[in-house]
Amino acid sequence: MIRSFSVLVLILISVTGFAEEETPLTPMQIAISDEMKYDSKFVSVHGSAMHYVEGGNLASKDAQVFLFLHGNPSSSYLWRNVMPHIEPLGRVIAVDLVGFGQSDKPDIGYTYQEHSKYIDGFIEALDLKDITLVLHDWGSVLGLDYARRNSGNVKAIAMMEAIIPPTFPAKDYEALGGLADLFKNFRNPETGRPLIIEQNIFIEGILLQATVTRTLSEKEKETYRKPFLDAKDREPIYVWPNELPIGGEPARNVMVINAVADWLKESATPKLLLYVNPGAIVSPQGARWMQENYRNLEAVFVGYGAHYIQEDNPEAIGRNINLWFQRKFGS
Repeated sequence: MIRSFSVLVLILISVTGFAEEETPLTPMQIAISDEMKYDSKFVSVHGSAMHYVEGGNLASKDAQVFLFLHGNPSSSYLWRNVMPHIEPLGRVIAVDLVGFGQSDKPDIGYTYQEHSKYIDGFIEALDLKDITLVLHDWGSVLGLDYARRNSGNVKAIAMMEAIIPPTFPAKDYEALGGLADLFKNFRNPETGRPLIIEQNIFIEGILLQATVTRTLSEKEKETYRKPFLDAKDREPIYVWPNELPIGGEPARNVMVINAVADWLKESATPKLLLYVNPGAIVSPQGARWMQENYRNLEAVFVGYGAHYIQEDNPEAIGRNINLWFQRKFGS
């Protein structure tokens, strides 16, 4: 059963064909680098080392601050080709969530609430002020919930493939359409743990095959694999699908995301949604819904992609954030 189900993870990326054969590179593909140009740094948060990279204007205390938050099962590496387009505006910082990338993997439950505590601690440890948040996947909930609770410290928000309405909270699995069986099996301990912990399907079957316009290089693949080479380190990847609010559970996360949605409808904080076609969580139709329902939100189409759209469209993402920010606040 598990072996046959492995095919279902490809539902996220069925539009790609995920062909492995060699094809000529386009100018856009040539411009995408597999190098992380920023040096690694670490800061202690709640007794664990959290890894981050930063660049841009590090000299001025008055520099604009852009904080990048990733989701499951990626890391700050996801932002490597987006950050250079934004660093002329100020200071750019991308952190690895606890348990991900080069951050420590403490013996915790890796629930949303624990991740939130570590992100709050990271922001406090670096004394980040007047932040512009750049968010993806679970990083969207972490960042938006932080903004809701600390609106005075958040200047603006740019997000993509966000875990918010109209997709989440999901009434039931069927409301997720083609993703229903995927998450149903991920959340079933009899299939989820073998798929995610033993087969490492979130890395090998989703993240590494999720590009639409290109194929990841071997260096890119190895970088994403490295934090989770040992099965014992994959617990944080396993927990995240179980934290999704589906069918009313877990109720604590239904409350968080509903509170975030209420805040999005009321808050005047400038918001930018970057979306792709077909998308995995945010479709073009979902983007229109958000634009109609969330206050002071602009929606910009940045190309073709599924979920990890930074690997397909980093230039379009970075350039549009830069232009939007300058239009809102000046250079």
